[in-house]
Amino acid sequence: MYDEADLAAIREAKADWEEETLDPVLDAYGERADRFATVSNHEVDRLYTPADVADLDYESDLGFPGEEPYTRGVYPTMYRGRQWTMRQFAGFGSARETNERFHYLIDEGQTGLSTAFDMPTLMGLDSDDRMADGEVGKEGVAVDTLRDMEILFDGIDLAAVSTSFTINPSAPVIYAMYVALADQRGVDRAKLRGTLQNDMFKEFIAQKEWVVPPEPSLRLVTDVIEFATEETPKFKPVSVSGYHIREAGSTAVQELAFTLADGFAYVEDCLDRGLDIDTFAPQLSFFFNSHNAIFEEVAKFRAARRIYARVMDEWYDAEADAAKQLKFHTQTAGQSLTAQQPLNNVVRVTIQALAGVLGGTQSLHTNSFDEALALPSEKAVRVALRTQQIIADESGAADIVDPLGGSFAVEALTDETEAEAMAYIEHIRNELGDGSMRAGVLEGIERGYFQREIQDAAYEYQERIEDEEETVVGVNAYTVEEDTEPEILQVDESVQTQQRERLREVRAERDDAAVEEALSAVQEATVAGENVMPAIVAAVKAEATMGEIMSVFEDEFGTYRESI
Repeated sequence: MYDEADLAAIREAKADWEEETLDPVLDAYGERADRFATVSNHEVDRLYTPADVADLDYESDLGFPGEEPYTRGVYPTMYRGRQWTMRQFAGFGSARETNERFHYLIDEGQTGLSTAFDMPTLMGLDSDDRMADGEVGKEGVAVDTLRDMEILFDGIDLAAVSTSFTINPSAPVIYAMYVALADQRGVDRAKLRGTLQNDMFKEFIAQKEWVVPPEPSLRLVTDVIEFATEETPKFKPVSVSGYHIREAGSTAVQELAFTLADGFAYVEDCLDRGLDIDTFAPQLSFFFNSHNAIFEEVAKFRAARRIYARVMDEWYDAEADAAKQLKFHTQTAGQSLTAQQPLNNVVRVTIQALAGVLGGTQSLHTNSFDEALALPSEKAVRVALRTQQIIADESGAADIVDPLGGSFAVEALTDETEAEAMAYIEHIRNELGDGSMRAGVLEGIERGYFQREIQDAAYEYQERIEDEEETVVGVNAYTVEEDTEPEILQVDESVQTQQRERLREVRAERDDAAVEEALSAVQEATVAGENVMPAIVAAVKAEATMGEIMSVFEDEFGTYRESI
């Protein structure tokens, strides 16, 4: 991008500036630290110039929005055409309570729904399972049968709303319930829009929720992708999630590298299944964390698009533009929220949300200021949503496509992030997988490679906080003796009783013979290696429960315990 003579002149001018202007100030006053680094401990320079991006090629490294390598965005107009989807995470207690929160958020201007499930549902357990005792409805909504799904979306037009489901081991069952509900209401499956997280690799790496071992878990993920490609082409069957990898303590580079590695492993499994990359890849989506170091996060998002476009083209021979465009949801960093001085979290979330917007996210969740204390209250949820709306409508951040593009600092950080992430990706593919990303990710899980990398990064970060090298306002600096105590949401204990009663009613009223027949069909498809999704949809229509369906897979594939 720059003439070599111009670069030489800039380097010489910078040296003169350092000697004549900078050094006298440093000698007199110094700087407030010996070293400046991001949240991920990536050291940043004092000043960036064209010399720091001397190797940047505008056409191949940046290009224009909507064109390869998509560094500057996947759409030509970005938010000038349509704002990102504002998708606040919601779910607690009963399906009825969560349905009321959904309607509240829609009335307040939210443009997409996002569903949180309780731990029993996440783990494929029914609410009356002994392991579910005390957990029903506590950290998300309880869903046992299709009847719960009916209540959850009461009064909501499935053809008009985009819905996200944050669920993994039991994702095929929740997805089947949503498809069955659409069938029941006469909604064309092709009109369903939304996203299913359904990312089991991330579970084994970071979040630690699973039912069956890694390989059969991968098979179920691919079953969902195959079924969705044919039946619900506007619905994203997997959201490859770096969010939880970052929440577990990874650096930004590790989050990016491990997430893309997982995504490429799913791509390879789909290709092995015989699926066409230009057909299924456009339905893949990604999910990233946005932390406090604003420029590091923007660089991460831009590098993600560039890596994805190049790898999908060069490794997997994708031809369709949509198959090479990385589209992602962003959530602000829950890990960064503090119970101390919780109103400070409003500021943190605003910075993180702005980073997501400046980085070109397609949808965004902003955390509520009270989430370090409890599930978000209605007041806190409204503030979180208003944060997005102020950024969208008042800040001007949505008016310019890739507004930080061309910044010497951001372009240099983007290049550095890409190079470091690709080093991880190549290691996973070539050293762990002997040329296969799918094999590399599975091997990395079994060896504990990902887990150790994340643990080391988390330990180092915590050490920096304790040594006060990292400032956390209200925790190790600017503390107060009398802290604020916001009102927090309480989930009534009666939710468990009510949920179990509805489950008893379903079991008493349903056709037991039809349920047994449907569960046998799920078992037969599982054993035969067929796609299990049609059988699961039939089973939920027969009112088989979450736990009954997931037990089929557990009986066939067994359970899993980490070896590290």
